[in-house]
Amino acid sequence: MVLKNKNIVLGICGGIAAYKSCDIIRRLVGLEASVECILTRDGSKFVTPLTLQTLSRNKVRTDMFEIQNSWEIDHVSLAKKADVVVVVPATADTIARLAIGVADDLLACTILASRASVLLCPAMNPNMFHHKATRNNIEILKSYNYQFVMPEKGELACGDFGDGRLADVSVIIAAIMEIFK
Repeated sequence: MVLKNKNIVLGICGGIAAYKSCDIIRRLVGLEASVECILTRDGSKFVTPLTLQTLSRNKVRTDMFEIQNSWEIDHVSLAKKADVVVVVPATADTIARLAIGVADDLLACTILASRASVLLCPAMNPNMFHHKATRNNIEILKSYNYQFVMPEKGELACGDFGDGRLADVSVIIAAIMEIFK
């Protein structure tokens, strides 16, 4: 099993596609990976820590400054533990902040502190996805060797049609597995 005993840090950002992270967690755990979730403030508007904790069987981190039961600093310990950091959905905001190195939340700090592979799975309105700023930010992140599973074309929750819908869960799982081959 390619993912057996691999440590996957899964960042969940604030987009409607966040609900698909639950299926990703379930599948990764089924493949015997250890999944540690970082839920952004906006991500928690779409899925709850309780759901993610139940599926991942691990504590869900939501706050950079939460008092821990140990002396470890979450973003540093998660960064060291990660074999890969996956962000689903990667919003335009998160992509922009990572492109310029803004470390103002637990997910961004973890990514910046990690030497693990980073896989971003964008999902957003087609106009946002094709905006020149978003496209430039994606190119910047590619120059940092971040990997992407680009969104699919289809109908989005907002009713628009075009590129921006989160890639199919099986495509994301296959991309994660490919990192370890």
